[in-house]
Amino acid sequence: MPAEDVENAQSRPEPLPEGLGRAFARGLPALVVYLMAGYPDRAGSLAALGIAAAAGADLIELGVPYADPLADGPAIREAADIARAAEGGFGLAETIDLAAEFISRTPDAPPVALMTYLNPLMRMGLGRVADELRRGGIGGVIVPDMPVEATPPWLAVSQGLDTVLLAAPTSTSERLIAVGTTSTGFVYCVSTTGVTGERDALPEDLSALVARVKASTSLPVAVGFGVSTPEQAAMVAREADGVVVGSAVVRRQADPPELTSFITSLAAAVHGARR
Repeated sequence: MPAEDVENAQSRPEPLPEGLGRAFARGLPALVVYLMAGYPDRAGSLAALGIAAAAGADLIELGVPYADPLADGPAIREAADIARAAEGGFGLAETIDLAAEFISRTPDAPPVALMTYLNPLMRMGLGRVADELRRGGIGGVIVPDMPVEATPPWLAVSQGLDTVLLAAPTSTSERLIAVGTTSTGFVYCVSTTGVTGERDALPEDLSALVARVKASTSLPVAVGFGVSTPEQAAMVAREADGVVVGSAVVRRQADPPELTSFITSLAAAVHGARR
């Protein structure tokens, strides 16, 4: 190879990984923004997706409205109830359609993961869900109530999609290894027990928890549950590969100017964090 070609090849940037891993491949902590599909209505949630992308979200976790969201706190439950009560209702099929439209009309859209529960996946049919996600360009799923032992049927049909499992403060070392080796894309580290929601302070032992999770996997580790302010997001970004902000975002989702300002401030805090 001529010397000029060698130099050009060396200066060429490495291609970003496929799937959800793209969010963590830029050398900075990643901001993961949670939005509720169908809230305050379909048009409003589509607009919120565009705002999140433009304001600096590296990955969007799009919640599927569900009647029994065991892991979700009041803000997300209320938004889901409003979406489900809308004319025609909003569920998994509508969320997939919404995400696919956002991805198709948004150049350089960040990766999108659906946050759903196992029951909606099974009701639609695992194979059908996987086909629809791939067709829509959606990167994968986060399923809080799908333990490692329940993943084989889904993994058998979801080739090309990432499956993100949750690691909790109560997880044993063996469980963390199982989660870390079964997950793809990234591992979702739950900062505290209980449900999602805004909190005044982060757990004092968060650093130790993140270290335990990172030791159990080669994947990026993103921390969520309770991260509510840019200051808290920056603190988490100094420990983890990514920061998930949910309830505090959803609380602003129906107010586009406030949502824009908040996500912009989160992105600046996360991307500017120094480890």
